[in-house]
Amino acid sequence: MSRIGNVPVNIPDGVTVTVSKDNVVTVKGTRGELSQLVDPAIKVNVDGNELKVERPSDQKHHKSLHGLYRSLINNMVVGVSEGYKIVQELVGVGYKASHSGQILELALGYSHSIFFEIPKEIKLETITVRGKNPTIVLESHDKQLIGQIAAKIRSFRKPEPYKGKGVIFKGEVIRRKAGKAAAAK
Repeated sequence: MSRIGNVPVNIPDGVTVTVSKDNVVTVKGTRGELSQLVDPAIKVNVDGNELKVERPSDQKHHKSLHGLYRSLINNMVVGVSEGYKIVQELVGVGYKASHSGQILELALGYSHSIFFEIPKEIKLETITVRGKNPTIVLESHDKQLIGQIAAKIRSFRKPEPYKGKGVIFKGEVIRRKAGKAAAAK
């Protein structure tokens, strides 16, 4: 029994959900519009301000799709009504972040700067305060896209366990390892 798939999705005021004949769910809200193609076996029913996802049988494949599409639709509803925000910190001496338009420039200890283009659906902000780590703030209505971009930025310099340097998510705790012990004489 799918616990996530059986929970109805509440549709807040200002959000409209439409399901087309070819099983494309479109969610429109104040922050934007998102669409998701749903497997033909899964039925999506909009009833007032509730959306229910139903599966045809208890096969393993249908059970997995049931919970998946319910979560994807819920993420779209939350995204167009409230939005998503990811904050990343650059921990390390000399690490810098700046932006001009949608181009993010990172100095992460390499011999060259990294220039990364952020999609227009994501609002980008860089914060540099003396005495604190440089911060990158990403805001969007699309949870999948913002997560993918945040993971790509993190991949430029993953946090390492010995000094804790790298690109980390705000509030993330890095498991630290002890360095080499000095040899006893």
